[in-house]
Amino acid sequence: MTASIYDIPVHKISGDEASLAEFKGKVLLVVNVASKCGLTPQYEGLESLYEQYKGQGLVVAGFPANNFKSQEPGSDAEIQTFCTANFGVKFPMFSKINVVGADKHPLYATLIAAQPKAISLSEVPFAQKLHGYGIETNPEPEILWNFEKFLVSRSGEIVKRFSPDTAPDAPELVAAIEAEIAKG
Repeated sequence: MTASIYDIPVHKISGDEASLAEFKGKVLLVVNVASKCGLTPQYEGLESLYEQYKGQGLVVAGFPANNFKSQEPGSDAEIQTFCTANFGVKFPMFSKINVVGADKHPLYATLIAAQPKAISLSEVPFAQKLHGYGIETNPEPEILWNFEKFLVSRSGEIVKRFSPDTAPDAPELVAAIEAEIAKG
């Protein structure tokens, strides 16, 4: 049995020790983020989702990762400043971690084990788009790229995984979030 995501130590972007246990009873959207990615404008949509649904129990949790073409080179302080200044991010941000490879953070090992395949909403899968740019991608079940999204129920069950190019306002993602929120 894999560990509960609530038991896995993480660090807030401030450096303080933390765990996702502080969000027990909330619906979580866990996202690996990056500041210098073509998908970085998703920060705005993620913040909008957070603002719209936080009163109903949604928490967006951003985990910066520098695993894809060095698109998150900054320090935690630089990342926090960038996100606040450019996108008004108020949702919880955490310290930079690795989401792939031998030193993959245990949180991501647990998320991937629970949901080994991402839901793709695009006619052309994102991996195929990246290959068109000459970018080699990780094979499933590994994280494909920045901004992959994991939806976690109020009880800590990892219920869905969405591909990086799933916009935060995609009807399918919003419907999945609303369904989890409705479970109260």
